[in-house]
Amino acid sequence: MNTVTSLPVAAGRPGRRRGRVLAVLAATAATLVVWAVAVPVAGVDLVARTGGTDQSVTPVVVGVATLLAGLAGWALLALLERFTTRARTVWLGVAVVVLLVSLLGPLGGGVGTAATVTLVAMHLVAAGVLVPLLPRTAGR
Repeated sequence: MNTVTSLPVAAGRPGRRRGRVLAVLAATAATLVVWAVAVPVAGVDLVARTGGTDQSVTPVVVGVATLLAGLAGWALLALLERFTTRARTVWLGVAVVVLLVSLLGPLGGGVGTAATVTLVAMHLVAAGVLVPLLPRTAGR
């Protein structure tokens, strides 16, 4: 009699990892599209005030910030999967709180209405990609 033992967790990991990589990359690409439409096309002077200093928001800043946020979300989801059976639910709650807190930055730091709207849009777009896609990859 031939019996095959499968390891569902090990078998699911490459697909899970691929889904998470794609989610993070999609969020990064989406925020870069917002930047490209706002800055070169619409002519928004995308400047944020940080610590009393005005800083131009470049595509490198946008890409790196989104990439880091996505990787942090991924890391939190992976940790939650190890320590709780409600990883998706907890992660979604934390993600919503983090989004709301992150909006304080552009709302208080955008230099001008157009810059503020663009920065808020980038935060919402990143969340709009990461929040639905990352939990889909959760094992439990």
